[in-house]
Amino acid sequence: MTDGTADLQDVPAACVPGPKDTERLPLRPVALYVAGTILYILSVWLIFGNDYVGRDNDDAMRLVEVRDLLAGQGWFDMMQYRLGLAGGTPMHWSRFVDLPIANLIDFFGLFLPKERAEAAALAAWPLMLIAPFLLGIGLAAFRLGGRSAMHAALVLAAIYVIAVGRFRPGAIDHHNVQLAIVALLTAMLLDARHRGRSYALAGILCGLAIAIGAETTPLIGVICIVTAFRWACHGMAFRRAATAFGLAFAATTSFAFFATVPPSHYGQVTCDSLSYGFYALATFGGSALFLVAAVASGWSVRMRLLALAGTGAVLSLAVLVIAPQCLRSPLADLDPMLNTFWLSGVVEAQSVFSQWRGNPVPIGGFYMPGLIAMAVCLYRARRRQQADAYLALLPLLAVSFAISLIQVRGYVFTNLLAMPPLAAAIVDLRRRANADTKNWRLGLGFAAFTLASVPPAWALAGFLVSKVTTTEKPAAETVSEDDAAACDSRASLLALAAEPTGVVAAATDLGTDILRFTGHRVLSAPYHRNQGGMLTEMHIGLSEPHQAEAFLRGAGVTLLAFCPSDPGVRSLVRAEPGGLYAELTSGNVPDYLEPVDNGASRLRIYRVRAAQ
Repeated sequence: MTDGTADLQDVPAACVPGPKDTERLPLRPVALYVAGTILYILSVWLIFGNDYVGRDNDDAMRLVEVRDLLAGQGWFDMMQYRLGLAGGTPMHWSRFVDLPIANLIDFFGLFLPKERAEAAALAAWPLMLIAPFLLGIGLAAFRLGGRSAMHAALVLAAIYVIAVGRFRPGAIDHHNVQLAIVALLTAMLLDARHRGRSYALAGILCGLAIAIGAETTPLIGVICIVTAFRWACHGMAFRRAATAFGLAFAATTSFAFFATVPPSHYGQVTCDSLSYGFYALATFGGSALFLVAAVASGWSVRMRLLALAGTGAVLSLAVLVIAPQCLRSPLADLDPMLNTFWLSGVVEAQSVFSQWRGNPVPIGGFYMPGLIAMAVCLYRARRRQQADAYLALLPLLAVSFAISLIQVRGYVFTNLLAMPPLAAAIVDLRRRANADTKNWRLGLGFAAFTLASVPPAWALAGFLVSKVTTTEKPAAETVSEDDAAACDSRASLLALAAEPTGVVAAATDLGTDILRFTGHRVLSAPYHRNQGGMLTEMHIGLSEPHQAEAFLRGAGVTLLAFCPSDPGVRSLVRAEPGGLYAELTSGNVPDYLEPVDNGASRLRIYRVRAAQ
């Protein structure tokens, strides 16, 4: 040793410290990217948008929740009383997302009529989240590769925001909040100085992520593991970061638990929302990391790893004792009928194999950027180029990629996490190409890599390949967009809204729109906690008319809303040609149903006559 430092050849790659970032993130270009992206999305929406609520069922359902909160439903009361069988359905979403939307509606309501206030709030909320999202991506890339990497990442991020649709006006489900949180988390984990404030913010963001939605729980778990192992590698140099992260994570989760969970549910364990299980494990894990980092940071690497292993063993035992059921998917107990007639048709819940069989066109955009980003991380780590940072990103990419293989919706996190390493690699390839302009291979490689880093480019390539290779139209039955949209429009539901308030049986995908546009209770909407209502609606459609009457009356149904073009209805008709839905499709209306005039709408409405 000649310079007072350890020989890095004898240190594990994951423990090699990264360079110290001494330059501050330039905020002006970030602000310009944010403004440009918002202006583009807003202009497209103003020209082509036809509704102020997003297309996803969750957007309409969130609006229903917010309206109930504004109408006086309790903060801790998460029941949706107009969904499902008598008594309603407990929802698993967080008031932390309901509250800012409700506040925006109240604010715009000071000078706009009610519906316009809703429209303004629902447009503003997702657009507001673009700023923290781009800030997180830009800062993460800046910490990996400087200003040039920041610009490359912001371009990728702007394309992502435009293409993914989670930040469009009306998109008020919690997914855009989760994306913004993960983007900021990524930036905090790449702080080469391991500053306490960065990791304190990371701990706060992890706690908020768990409180807002369980989808990110595997990713948050990996972030905690990565932080713990980085402490084991760096020891005293990482002490402040580890203690700040552990304490902030435990404190934030505790705050979220007591702020959103009613006292009557303190001992309840649910695996799809913040409950005692997540609260106990997060506070125990965060506190344990705080204590072990405070006490053992001066120990040797081997002793720190042993301390970490002991803590991990105790935490694993706690998982088995407190919430063993949460080691399975929240959908593991779903009724087989719901798997067949509902979940199998939800595109975002399909596996990569189902996606390949059904529609392989977008698969490249779902998976290739993540694969390339993981290869970049491995390459950088092997060459000991910021190995600490790239080996922190690699497991996050790997777990989100694995989740996306099981359910394709996980790709949004994979592509998000891929942007910083891909941007740094793009800048490096550009630098090499500019240094040797006569080498056309370098220029071609730079262009090809840049194009391969853009998910829509893969989707476009898949579309072009499908056009070239497809010789005949698929035999599968298709539904035009006009047909699919005809039944759930406001105009189609006006006649239903005019009927005396009652209970409506309708296809699952119609449920949220009926809740939005009418005052009725609806049996079915696409939420796994409403298994009873969904199964009842399916039995009504599958049963022969006499048996269907018994189901209708048993559930207290007063109105039947029937949409022949709905995909769920069609699947039930194919499964049971003698069922009520098949009879109604053929125009055979049983005596106990009284048609209601609904003009030219494709939505047919029937009153259930009083029992004779």
